[in-house]
Amino acid sequence: MDLLGWLIFLFALMFSVMLHETGHFVAAKKFGMKATRYFVGFGPTIWSTHRGETEYGIKALPLGGFVKIVGMTSMDDVDPADEPRSFRQAPGWQRIIVLVAGSFMHFVLAFGLIFCLALGIGIENDNTTQLGLVAACVPPNESALVNGAACTSSDPRSPASIAGLRVGDTITSFDGVKVSSWAQLADVIKDAKPGSRVTLTVDRDGRPVTLHTTLAGVTGRTGGYLGIAATTVFQSASPLGAIEYAGTGFGQVLVGSARALAELPAAIPDLFSKNRASTAAGNVSSVVGAAEATGQAVAADVGWQYKVSFVLLLIASLNIFVGALNLLPLHPMDGGHVAVVIYERVRAWLARLRGRPDPGLVDMRKLVPLTFSIFMILVFFSMILILADIVNPVNIG
Repeated sequence: MDLLGWLIFLFALMFSVMLHETGHFVAAKKFGMKATRYFVGFGPTIWSTHRGETEYGIKALPLGGFVKIVGMTSMDDVDPADEPRSFRQAPGWQRIIVLVAGSFMHFVLAFGLIFCLALGIGIENDNTTQLGLVAACVPPNESALVNGAACTSSDPRSPASIAGLRVGDTITSFDGVKVSSWAQLADVIKDAKPGSRVTLTVDRDGRPVTLHTTLAGVTGRTGGYLGIAATTVFQSASPLGAIEYAGTGFGQVLVGSARALAELPAAIPDLFSKNRASTAAGNVSSVVGAAEATGQAVAADVGWQYKVSFVLLLIASLNIFVGALNLLPLHPMDGGHVAVVIYERVRAWLARLRGRPDPGLVDMRKLVPLTFSIFMILVFFSMILILADIVNPVNIG
């Protein structure tokens, strides 16, 4: 099952890459630009075919993909016959659309996945009084409770077990107080004193059942202890609710991605620490870490809804992050090319105001040192993250 999770993630990754390149390709074709190659992967070609003026194919290393559009920069050699259809000869607004089309496809895929999740599988709701766990014993102290320590022969039975509560029961009343959310139920249990006798009303398979028990206490923890935990239910959203959920989720992932990216330099020392998961370094990961998390989720002993929900949200988050990263105004990413086009158009506008001719395209040879430096920085961070995910992975639990 763990291997199946890896395969699912790798397929999703390659599909996302293909979608990204398809965005560039379709936009370029729409504006009449000449695209000569559309490939998945890098390295030696293992298969290709020609359709019209474009060669489609698969490379040996499935680490990305690319679309070759004629005349992307001033450094490209272009056949004079193809120059009118080159990327660099197109109006600035068309070039910008072609450049951002890849990230746009990532965003569409992510929004669509979150929308379908909310509409089809449902939105997780763990603020219910339906029980997902009935503890067998009373933990000896708060540390054992928090860490989920196993019961020993000396541990007394939990009040929930003595009462006869079952997984799937929905508590509707606690000692005469009606409850409809886990927050309400947790508050009334915490306010009750250990040793007090309480009456519980539960909904069991559609019929009310009344149960009785005596609350216990846990050393180091205030309030009563019953020995229960809520389950997570999936509630299908309406189409409008799914749109709202997708929009909110998209925004949260975008903000979280920006925060994680900003914290990455400072988080590097913690990538290899024992407590990585509890630091900022636990919020950043490479494709290896994401694939491992997918494998863990698929292999976990939980319901299919949890698995599908986790995998879809992970894939959506990855696409949002990659789409946003590509739009950063740093060469050689798409956003860097957009910045160059905008600079060219602003420079041309200023030249017109002064009655001077259009200065033309930016000499990309001057940007080669900067482009190479940024590329090496990206490679460095990628390698560090991959190494950390191999030797010090974060367990998603």
